[in-house]
Amino acid sequence: MFLRGIHCCRSATSFGKQALGKPPSSTARLASLQQRRHASTSEDPLKQTVLYDFHRAQGGKMVGFAGWSMPVQYKDSHIVSHMHTREHCSLFDVSHMLQTKVHGKDRIKFMESMIVADVAELKDNQGSLSLFTNEKGGIMDDLIVTKTDQGYLYVVSNAGCADKDSAHMKARLQEFKAAGHDVDLEFLEESLVALQGPTMSKVLQAGVSDDLSKLTFMTSVLTPVFGIQGCRVTRCGYTGEDGVEISVPSGRAVELVEKLLANGEVKLAGLGARDSLRLEAGLCLYGNDIDETTTPVEATLVWTIGKRRRQQRDFPGADIVVPQIKAKPQKKRVGLISTGPPVRQHTPILAPDGRQIGEITSGCPSPCLKKNVAMGYVETAFSKAGTALQVEVRKKAVPAVVSKMPFVPSGYYTGQ
Repeated sequence: MFLRGIHCCRSATSFGKQALGKPPSSTARLASLQQRRHASTSEDPLKQTVLYDFHRAQGGKMVGFAGWSMPVQYKDSHIVSHMHTREHCSLFDVSHMLQTKVHGKDRIKFMESMIVADVAELKDNQGSLSLFTNEKGGIMDDLIVTKTDQGYLYVVSNAGCADKDSAHMKARLQEFKAAGHDVDLEFLEESLVALQGPTMSKVLQAGVSDDLSKLTFMTSVLTPVFGIQGCRVTRCGYTGEDGVEISVPSGRAVELVEKLLANGEVKLAGLGARDSLRLEAGLCLYGNDIDETTTPVEATLVWTIGKRRRQQRDFPGADIVVPQIKAKPQKKRVGLISTGPPVRQHTPILAPDGRQIGEITSGCPSPCLKKNVAMGYVETAFSKAGTALQVEVRKKAVPAVVSKMPFVPSGYYTGQ
């Protein structure tokens, strides 16, 4: 969910290392990888969101992702969907993500016992990207936590980590209750859709009475949407564009989607576009770019750690993470730009002398830049923007340059 994370977050797709020969289309790579990922981890049937039949009726090509059957693209190509999101707005089904409410007077203390954010300092209806960390400082997942004015915390975390996250929260809940604290968890059954792109506000404003100019990035509101009660609209997303995520009662999810699509600005988009959009935006995918072997400092996510939390060292793994902030870690996540053959996950990153100094974690051709964009981890000495490196593609060294992220300027709405 990365803003996410995002919301980070948030869940998208990854592309595998290519075999020799003509590279398959991005859609084919995506479908193949996700089907292999599901097959290797589970024999259970794929779960379906409430919108599954709607996706099929709209020509959605379904693939397995994080245990769910999700659309990778529709009738439009991945590139067309990607550019439509950048220029207009697109609608994504993200109902596979885990939505949770945390109740009780000790809800903030409970949540802060697992994550790095300063939840207490958030204003009502303000959210923050954060990270679940383990005792070694590794990232268990990324999430968005919102402090609502309805007396609960609203948490959205990744589909691929749903079982792990829920088990982790339940175990901590037992500890808190045993210690006499007042806290409870509610795992939601609502659907979740993301409307992303520069014309989002114009499209959505027609369906809400609230003034969207007052709903800034990472804030949230409960409001009817096109007459549908019980919706929560949060201004965030995983594309780098202005956008919202709308939590909607599942029984009315299809109705909401149909009303949004009635505006010609809006088109359906799938996991293929979601992945290339988030990569252009420099946003991490959990399991590729961050995992339990990487710390927030190595992942250049120090900004997610609240100042008070650093000072008090009261989050899991703080005794490892906080010293890294000043001492600098041995490796660091960087962005890379290259031309020529596409750069994919697990591609070796080489120093100018040919020595391997890291590995690509995500990469794809950028539809906007017409160049290859990627992110990966390198030895910290080689992490400065502008550093000339190489990537090994099909056993050949290809020039690459360390680049600042996002690769494409973000369009988040801050009210200014």
